[in-house]
Amino acid sequence: MSDDYRIEEDSLGEMRVPADAYWGAQTQRALENFPISGITFGRRFVRALGVVKKAAAQANRDLGLVPDDKADAIVAAADEVIAGDHDDQFPVDVFQTGSGTSSNMNANEVIANRATEIYGGDLGTREIHPNDHVNFGQSSNDVIPTAMHVASLEAVEKDLLPALDTLREALEAKEEEFDGVVKTGRTHLQDATPVRLGQEFGGYRTQVEKGLARVDYARDHLSELALGGTAVGTGLNTHSEFPEKAAEYISEETGVSFREADNHFEAQAAHDAMSEAHGALRTIAGSLNKIANDLRLLASGPRNGLGELEQPENQPGSSIMPGKINPVVAEAVNQVHKQVVGNDAAVSAGAAEGQIDLNLYKPVLAHNFLESAELLANSAEVFAEKFVRKLEANEEHCEAQVEQSMALATALNPHIGYDKASKAAKAALAEGKTVREVVVEKGYLSEEEADEIIDPEAMTHRGILGRDE
Repeated sequence: MSDDYRIEEDSLGEMRVPADAYWGAQTQRALENFPISGITFGRRFVRALGVVKKAAAQANRDLGLVPDDKADAIVAAADEVIAGDHDDQFPVDVFQTGSGTSSNMNANEVIANRATEIYGGDLGTREIHPNDHVNFGQSSNDVIPTAMHVASLEAVEKDLLPALDTLREALEAKEEEFDGVVKTGRTHLQDATPVRLGQEFGGYRTQVEKGLARVDYARDHLSELALGGTAVGTGLNTHSEFPEKAAEYISEETGVSFREADNHFEAQAAHDAMSEAHGALRTIAGSLNKIANDLRLLASGPRNGLGELEQPENQPGSSIMPGKINPVVAEAVNQVHKQVVGNDAAVSAGAAEGQIDLNLYKPVLAHNFLESAELLANSAEVFAEKFVRKLEANEEHCEAQVEQSMALATALNPHIGYDKASKAAKAALAEGKTVREVVVEKGYLSEEEADEIIDPEAMTHRGILGRDE
């Protein structure tokens, strides 16, 4: 023993542990075994470990399996972990044993040592034991997937869904604001029939709404908890009432509804729920990427691009070109999409790699899912507040452009036929005239008929212009 370290033991023998650390021998071994990435679990997952350990202590106390005074000390220590008081005590690398045993034992040791202090003992004395008390009736094999689901569903419920709803509201506001702005539609990046700018934003709003629905669908499977399955799903060394009681306490702590897994063997050997839910995140990332790309195109310019939108001036855009403004927030959203797609490859591959009774990719599944949820939540919020809400329509430019569009000839088809309409469009392009001018000059329509049929705003509605339906 010295001022710098203390001696703690596990089944393999003694280990030197920093004197002021709450972790113990097994965590120390993990630090020495896995100096791989320097990436550790973030707030959401550490909080979830605290939530699981607190619920387990409460359930075991109720069932008379852990003495009340020791269970109460564990609950108090777990509360501190939940609150983030000991995040620096979770130093284990994400890339570790595939069951996440090192992280489970990290939580057990930190909570046991802190609970021992609360109980009146000294660090390392194990008056409250990491295995016999904190981990009673549990295994890393059911604790870690439980923490994965708790952390993931909390991230979805409390971060991602509110952020997406903020973006949905911002897009809906612009949908209403821009409803009267008629502009040139574009397919294949070529001029197409007129559309209202508000209609395009309605499409974006619907993409986000459908993304919300996709995540909502995946929530049910994430709400299942593996806790109570112990090593392989049989529930050896745990009480028959433990899973349900613990799930109730977890739901109470988080404010999110959780329940015992339908089948504990599936819950530990496979992580299809994580893959399914992350697939929804990947789809949402693709939606946001599409929206961001479209808005960048519509705001391109300001003089030599489409210029239909005026983008916010978030920051100077160039270190060499004075006055240049770039769509930097939209570009950040594009980059988040690429990261989420990469994370999805890791999640889908890891979820497919369970062998027999245990999937051994739990840490990387948890890390990538939580990173994606955080990136999407943060980028959706920033995108809404710093970009979408600040967009303005360049109405005069939109009006001028749509009047020059060759695609206005489309409305002529039911009246003069496709062939004549095509000739009119080509002549207008070659002669630098509008389609309206050409069809009148060629005698295809009178001025009154042309005005009635070639009406850009009317063309944004379903129907055949100039005919009674």
